[in-house]
Order: sequence, then C-alpha cells, then structure tokens
Amino acid sequence: MDLLEEAYNFCETGEYEKALECYDKVLQKDPHNIRALIDKGVTLQNLDQVKESLLYYDHALGLAPKNIDAMLNKGSALHTLKRYAEAIRYYDEVLKLDKKNTMALAYKGLSLAELGEVEEALEYFKGALELDKYYDLANISIEKAKEILKSYKKLSTQARLD
Repeated sequence: MDLLEEAYNFCETGEYEKALECYDKVLQKDPHNIRALIDKGVTLQNLDQVKESLLYYDHALGLAPKNIDAMLNKGSALHTLKRYAEAIRYYDEVLKLDKKNTMALAYKGLSLAELGEVEEALEYFKGALELDKYYDLANISIEKAKEILKSYKKLSTQARLD
C-alpha cells in the first residue's frame, strides 16, 4: 500500500493526525505532489485548521491553476471562513471548466444563500439536481431554500398588511 492510500484509509477511520504524517512523508519526497497537497488541505479542514488548509490549496493551484479539486476545496474552506463572495469566485472558475459540476453548483448555491441571495441559490440547487437527482447536499439545500423563501414571503406580506 502506498502512502497516499494509507493516508486515505486513516482519514476514513478519522485518524487525521496519522494521515497528516503520511502526507508529510509524501511531500518530503515530492513537494509538487498535487494529490498530497489537496488531500492534506482537506485533512486540515477536517481538523478545523481551515486557514492552514488554504495554504495547501494555494500551493496546489500554483502548480496546477485549473485543478478542479483544489478550486472546489479552496471554495469550501473560504465558505467555512464566511468569505462567501470569494468562495463563489472559485466555484465560478470550476463551472467555467465544467459547467455540469454538481458540487460546484450546490456549493455556489450554499454561498449565495449565506449572502441572502436565496432565489438565485435555489436555481443552483435545481441545476445540481437536474444533473444528479440523488445529490444529497442539493436536495437538503433546495428544501431549506424553499423554507427560507416561504418565510420571506410571509414576512413581506405581513409588512404590506401592517
């Protein structure tokens, strides 16, 4: 079993510190290993070391500027840091390269919803579901967005009546 596979297995069992050790060994031998850089970033995110994860995504993007995994994960990290507009820029870059990327569509919807753009978010969730009707994140998010829209409509109706 190679070190990347070993690291993956450690992540699957929640042994993130051991996974980080494997990624470090890989990166000592090959500091330009894109997969190790991205996966180490993801592992750091799982440990709530989100700001540090950005360094690894940036390094990966410096080596491979059009790497979709690095862009998606950087967007996710930025979203976690409540930097929604920046996250959306990365999702947009992914969608320029792959307009049918369900994850980018759903993640962009989440960031738009956080910015209060619920109706636009709903369109992105619908787009993700058109591509994959079983995509859990989009299914859950579309229901949440519909609930928010209903409450907005109730509030605006009440405001007009008052």
